[in-house]
Amino acid sequence: MELESINGELRTELENTTPASRLRRKQDPSSWLPSTARYSLESHRENINCVAFHPSFTSIASGSDDCTIKIWDWELGELERTLKGHTRAVRDIDYGGRRDNVLLASCSSDLSIKLWKPTDDYKNIRTLQGHDHIVSAVRFMPSGDLLLSASRDEDIRVWDVTTGFCVRTINGHAGWVRDISLSYDGKFLLSTHDMTARLWDISSLSNPELKQTLLGHENFNECCAFAPATAFPFLAPLAGLGKRPSTSGDFMATGSRDKTIKLWDARGTCFLTLSGHDGWVQALVFHPGGKYLLSVADDKTLRCWDLSQQGKCVKKIEAHDRFVTCLKWAPGVAKIVQGTDGGGAEGGEEGHVDMRCVIATGGWDQKLKIFAG
Repeated sequence: MELESINGELRTELENTTPASRLRRKQDPSSWLPSTARYSLESHRENINCVAFHPSFTSIASGSDDCTIKIWDWELGELERTLKGHTRAVRDIDYGGRRDNVLLASCSSDLSIKLWKPTDDYKNIRTLQGHDHIVSAVRFMPSGDLLLSASRDEDIRVWDVTTGFCVRTINGHAGWVRDISLSYDGKFLLSTHDMTARLWDISSLSNPELKQTLLGHENFNECCAFAPATAFPFLAPLAGLGKRPSTSGDFMATGSRDKTIKLWDARGTCFLTLSGHDGWVQALVFHPGGKYLLSVADDKTLRCWDLSQQGKCVKKIEAHDRFVTCLKWAPGVAKIVQGTDGGGAEGGEEGHVDMRCVIATGGWDQKLKIFAG
């Protein structure tokens, strides 16, 4: 018994030794919520506008008004490199591409989009030109070979990342397209403009179809997000739809300068409004477990809303010293299933995805905060 006790103590000590081991603690990741920041990382000289996690490694990128992108190791809390190339503020960044060729995309107030290759020392391999005004958002399609961008020139463009050519322009907005979000299967696109948001069916990119225009906010929309499938059991009852089978574009959220968050269904109906922030809502992310929605705002806070309790705010964190501009959740890590012949499932597509309890925020205080379980 004494040996078992000593062994238990040593195991506990080991589990608390490194950040990586702390992430492996026996806890239910579907109920994890952030608390105190593990790291507060500083190197940018101006506001941080955007963050993005590498899909596999412990790298995270941040983009700033100082025209640079910085690559950090979120596990160690260390700066790895600084990328220079944009001549004005970096507005958004996103990792994507094919699994064997992950790329980082960035967009800027200099009207350009740049593609960087992490495996080649983040070399700038391509610059995409075509927008006539500030490029405010970039998102990779799940397939990895296409990139979407949104701009103040009122257009959404679709780019072939291999050739760098614009292969499609999606028109319909009458003003600055501030943010875009893709459903997890890439079939639906949500875009925000002024006080509206638009839901598009892009399952056929040759003929994008506007499905709904979402009306309800009383000021400009700053951000939007599709709900993952894990959130459907919590959202369907709130929307009065029961626990029926759903499509990837059935539920979504928008955040606005009117200080509220609205939840919508695919019919264009707002079925819940979340109030509590005392400033512009700047970014949203659904918890991968589906039960919570997280948000950040100009009131310097990060808030957690429980969708199983009618959207009740169950946690409020004073996240930054000034406006909070961005929020991202680290993507899960796919575990490759070994076949009977000893081989792995191709691309790991048949593997289990382990949720990572790690989020990042950035703000006007020039700090990148890492919250990890």
